Amino acid sequence: MKPAVVLLSGGLDSATVLAIAKAEGYETHALSFRYGQRHGVELEAARRVAGALGAADHREVTIDLAQFGGSALTADIPVPTHRSAEEMTGEIPATYVPARNTVFLALALAWAEVLEASDIFIGVNAIDYSGYPDCRPEYIAAFERMARLATRAGVEGAQLSIHAPLIALGKDQIIRRGLALGVDYGLTVSCYQPDLDGVACGICDACMIRLKGFAVAGATDPARYRAGARQ
Repeated sequence: MKPAVVLLSGGLDSATVLAIAKAEGYETHALSFRYGQRHGVELEAARRVAGALGAADHREVTIDLAQFGGSALTADIPVPTHRSAEEMTGEIPATYVPARNTVFLALALAWAEVLEASDIFIGVNAIDYSGYPDCRPEYIAAFERMARLATRAGVEGAQLSIHAPLIALGKDQIIRRGLALGVDYGLTVSCYQPDLDGVACGICDACMIRLKGFAVAGATDPARYRAGARQ
């Protein structure tokens, strides 16, 4: 089995990507980050998902993006709630963490070189999260080109590939794909502001997109939501 590094946040998208990489025959090495995010319960979810989907290895790396702030996920900035689809995609949201995917992919690339892996998987999506500049196809293509230029493996001829299998899918399509692969979405945490037990708010962008995705997919979201939250 070819080794692959899979970025695993503990959310719905990354869990689906881990299942896809496994289904494609890769030996999966999951990589999660404690980066100063306020919603640290997602790391507990990542551990559950990695175990359930049989990752060969799961590493947690600590970095401190909170020292820079600039995001509702790492600083004392309100998380947007009750937003319409138009509002979510109209501008770069407050939940964007500056350079986060670039930092994550760079560290994934370092591990991939050590593993002699030519493949990195990431769960970015340009449909539901089109406000994020580091979730666009052109960004992924640019990072892939950089990876081939900046690493010993690339210079020596390895064709390093950044896989983003969800990038052009709607949330309902992602959910259907994951369910077909046996993903237990009850293990995941997508909310931007869950409580300490991982109970989701139901009103942030991530929750609303997730709930709509399950509704369109004709499936029941097994995540736990706060009493009175829209489900």
